[in-house]
Amino acid sequence: MRSETLPFDETDGPVVNLASYQLLRDRLGLTKDIPYTPQWSAAADFLELIVEHALCNKPQTIVECGCGLTTVMLARCCALNAAGKIYSLENGADYARHTQGFIQSHELQAYSNILHAPLRAYQLQGKDFQWYNTTALVPDKIDMLVIDGPPGFLQRHSRYPALPLLYSRLHSGSVLFLDDAARNDEKELVAMWQAEYTALKHRYLACERGCSILQFTS
Repeated sequence: MRSETLPFDETDGPVVNLASYQLLRDRLGLTKDIPYTPQWSAAADFLELIVEHALCNKPQTIVECGCGLTTVMLARCCALNAAGKIYSLENGADYARHTQGFIQSHELQAYSNILHAPLRAYQLQGKDFQWYNTTALVPDKIDMLVIDGPPGFLQRHSRYPALPLLYSRLHSGSVLFLDDAARNDEKELVAMWQAEYTALKHRYLACERGCSILQFTS
């Protein structure tokens, strides 16, 4: 269904927590449809956290794992800041094209680069993982990293590779936001990161699906 007061592109079931999304959409001045689906889109409180950080800290380079509603909102933050750009790693070609359509609808092309990044094999800490191909990821310095993919059903600790594979692009001012951090898999991989990167400062927020915020202290 489609709400008359809140334009959503919504294909996978009923809209939930409508008021929170409405307030966030209005705050950003997004007047056209946004790519929301209950099954895949980030919860409103997680979106509020990353939007607040982007608007207050004005990161020049944002990288996200997985694209969708976060892409549109963070690109809009860059537009409001008149600076910055979001680079999205997305393994699903159709989903990348779908999200790109919303970026174009909101005229945010200058602030967004959605990269079709098929999953490829990596071996990290003696374990095999399927994670995004980063060949097309141009920025060598990441100010804000949003980790909301790949899906957890692919493998155990599915989002673990984000930090070791992007570590060389992070710096002392980089801030990482891990969605779905209430899940056991995410709790375990955060502990793995902390064991490997001792300068990593971690803060957990008990929002709807849990959020881990991580930052290097040196």
